[in-house]
Amino acid sequence: MARDTLLKERWQVLVEKLSAQFADGDKLDLDTIIYLVGVQELGQLNRIFKKDEKLYLMHIAICRLLEPYGYYEFEFFDDDGWPHYKVKEQLPPLKAGEQSVLMKEALVNYFMEKEYIL
Repeated sequence: MARDTLLKERWQVLVEKLSAQFADGDKLDLDTIIYLVGVQELGQLNRIFKKDEKLYLMHIAICRLLEPYGYYEFEFFDDDGWPHYKVKEQLPPLKAGEQSVLMKEALVNYFMEKEYIL
C-alpha cells in the first residue's frame, strides 16, 4: 500500500513538473510523457516529426522504459541515429489499468534515474 502511495505522489510531481515545463501548466497525459521520453532518447530535440516518426518515438520510449524490467534490450543506433531494441521477453497480458501503472512506475524510475525528480 505504501508503495502505491509513493508511486502516486511521485507521478503527480512528475506530471506537474513536466506540464509546467512543456505545456504551460496544462496537464500532460501518459502518452505525451512517453512521447517526450522518445524525443529525449532520440536526442533530435529541434525538429518536427512526421506522424509515423511520432509513433516510432513512442515505441523507442516504451522499449527504453521497459528495458530495466528485462523486456527489451538496446541493440544499436541506425545510420540516422535512431535507437533499435530487441525483445528479450514478451510482456505478460496486462489489463489497461495494469499497463498504466507499469508505465507510470517505469516513467517515474526513468526520471528519477535522470535526476529530474527525487
